[in-house]
Amino acid sequence: MLKLAVITFSLFLCCAGTNGQMSMSASDSVRLETRFLNETESKVSFIEANIEKKTLKTLRSLQKEEAKLEKLLQKKDSIAALRLFASTDNSYKQLMDRIKNPALQNLKEYIPRFDSLKTSLTFLNDPVAFAKQKMPKEVQEQLNNVTGKVGLLESKLQEAENIKLIIRERRQQLLQQLNQYGLGKKLDRVNKKVFYYHQQLAEYKALLKDGKKAEEKCMAILRELPAFKEFMSKHSMLASLFRLPDNYGTPQSLNGLQTRAAIQSQIEQRFAGTGVNPQQYVSGQVQQAQNELTKLKDKVNQFGGGSSDMEMPDFKPNTQKTKRFLNRLEYGANIQSQKARGILPVSSDLAFTAGYKLNDKSVIGIGAAYKLGWGRGWQHIRLSSEGIGLRSFIDYKLKGSF
Repeated sequence: MLKLAVITFSLFLCCAGTNGQMSMSASDSVRLETRFLNETESKVSFIEANIEKKTLKTLRSLQKEEAKLEKLLQKKDSIAALRLFASTDNSYKQLMDRIKNPALQNLKEYIPRFDSLKTSLTFLNDPVAFAKQKMPKEVQEQLNNVTGKVGLLESKLQEAENIKLIIRERRQQLLQQLNQYGLGKKLDRVNKKVFYYHQQLAEYKALLKDGKKAEEKCMAILRELPAFKEFMSKHSMLASLFRLPDNYGTPQSLNGLQTRAAIQSQIEQRFAGTGVNPQQYVSGQVQQAQNELTKLKDKVNQFGGGSSDMEMPDFKPNTQKTKRFLNRLEYGANIQSQKARGILPVSSDLAFTAGYKLNDKSVIGIGAAYKLGWGRGWQHIRLSSEGIGLRSFIDYKLKGSF
């Protein structure tokens, strides 16, 4: 039944593609759409589940840290401790419930790839925009399932952002209160957990920007459809941020706008009698602004991104900590040869290793080696198996390339 639904959905796409000068065989379309739906569902489900898992883990960890801080503050001022931590458990419970069952909401941060994916699914679910006749029930159910998961991911992403802001405000409150009792340094563990939570959310958003082959190809086909271009211009998140007039692209849309000549005339009137060349002055100001923006951009890039709410850690972060396990693995191979000694023949060790990055400087790993014998020299070459072995290693970068 699912295969029939995908075939029907593919035929719709092929028919719609004829208007955009696109063509694709039925079999190729079936394979493409099957992969597209599977890849989208797999990626969205993975990110959604991990956002919830990481958020819950961080909230539980912060709750335990606050319990430790409460005990320290009680020794100095029990009344202040009661006032500051009275509703801690209840507050964290509410946050956990919010990430488990987020309210339906749109993502405020603009992620181009996610916007295109969401709008594409909405387009395919719209029988008026995508096709002149109603889609079969099987196709509609499949699309509704994927669209629903994308909506859930969007809600959880925004809820995670809301929780991130709440955590930040709570940390500031704790810092102000604990500093009065000389306990501000005790927040170091909290600061690290909050920072790594922010970095982890950024990692998950980065996964949304990576499109696999089927997704890329399907998106390329849709972009060629005039109906999709029109739909995208009206219903995407970017369109809602920068709403274009209905008569955009026509001479009527320019009515009321100032011309370049009018603006230039106003500038010349403003600087009349000052002895200053208006064009040189404006050019100088623009160049100065560009230089300042370049300096600011360089500083932002030094800290690994351009998020408006990025954290500036007061410690040296481990950039490997928020990466997935597979992304922290590195592989290697080496060959070592030994000349003949005594009764031992000429041999070579063929080894393969796998290392795990603890941080940017250190790697630990294991490997397996196979010893191959070559005989007693050029006159007596004979391949033989001399044994296998296991090895382990630690790689630590001290300074520079040493």
